[in-house]
Amino acid sequence: MARIVQKYGGTSVGDVDRIKNVAARIKAVRDAGNELVVVVSARAGVTNELIARAKSITPLPSEREMDQLLAIGEQETIALTAMALHAIGVDAVSYTGAQAGIFTDQVHTKAKIQGINPKPMERDLQAGKVIIVAGFQGIDTEGQTTTLGRGGSDLTAIALAAAIHADKCEIYTDVDGVYTADPRVVKDAKKLPEISYDEMLELASLGSKVMQTRSVEFAAKYGVVFEVRSSFNNNPGTIVKQEVAYMEKVLVRGVAVDKDQAKVVVSNIADKPGTAARVFRALADATINVDMIVQNVGRGGVANLTFTVPLSEKDKAVKALAPALKEVGGEATFDEGIAKLSVVGVGMKTHSGVAAALFEALAKAGINLELISTSEIKISVVIAKAQADEAARVVHAAFALEKLG
Repeated sequence: MARIVQKYGGTSVGDVDRIKNVAARIKAVRDAGNELVVVVSARAGVTNELIARAKSITPLPSEREMDQLLAIGEQETIALTAMALHAIGVDAVSYTGAQAGIFTDQVHTKAKIQGINPKPMERDLQAGKVIIVAGFQGIDTEGQTTTLGRGGSDLTAIALAAAIHADKCEIYTDVDGVYTADPRVVKDAKKLPEISYDEMLELASLGSKVMQTRSVEFAAKYGVVFEVRSSFNNNPGTIVKQEVAYMEKVLVRGVAVDKDQAKVVVSNIADKPGTAARVFRALADATINVDMIVQNVGRGGVANLTFTVPLSEKDKAVKALAPALKEVGGEATFDEGIAKLSVVGVGMKTHSGVAAALFEALAKAGINLELISTSEIKISVVIAKAQADEAARVVHAAFALEKLG
């Protein structure tokens, strides 16, 4: 007997028939003698519909009230999934994030998990029940509902797997693993049988839709090995685990494209100590993630700062920067027509020439580079959004990633 945590995404539970399909999968695993905790997302489209309704009332709704609103989506799914299990003879009970003992900080819409009390779940597991947990949500020390941000249901599953010492964690989604690129864009993309935490972390942070960064960080921190697989077939997925030596033989393991990016240029600011600190403090206080920062050489006492922020946070960035720029001078312009393309691989630690090969491939395709950033195992460039899909195909071919998998 094993203790297993499963997570089903919004597409997997998108309608009643799919919920019934998930229930049948759960029953099969339970009937094999396993203990099961199942995390579910809101049905596909529900969260976006709720956000649209809120923004039709006000363009910048209260983040506390957004948490109250968005938590509804997962609560619908847990109840429907439990009902589907009852209908086929499985003893199941649904838990909200609060009922599952998921305690967070007080940052609404982007809360971080502070701890989990597994005692209620342990009692129900020992009683033979399947537990269905609402992903994406928790409760703070004041009893307020909080949500964990994008990919929060994956994080819920990973965190619960660590808290209850699960033997296995399975992340079910609408793709059957982690690919060398988005297979909807790059037709010869290959599924990877396994990938390191570091590579998965970079791909998640760089726009891969399979997992979000915090989930992978949490898994790496607590040593939770997990498998990404499809809920629509029984094919093996991709195992995400600690890096092992042979992984470094592969130079590049994946290409990621993130179109949810905006480029910000803060121009004509005072070229003196503290100016950049004031700009980025304003963004940090608004909990806006900043990436790919470049400052040009100051001339005539002024300088320019260029950086990227998530496109979904552009309006927040505009509001946050306004008072800071009144203090330091200058003005901010935003470009939504950009995308970030990245290549990732632990093999970059021990091999040279990756940047040259990347830039040459893009140059031959007539794709201009607006910004460049690097880390030990990745290289990212900002390019025109209209060229992003073609760039992914060009780069995938340049590194012969179709031969992996």
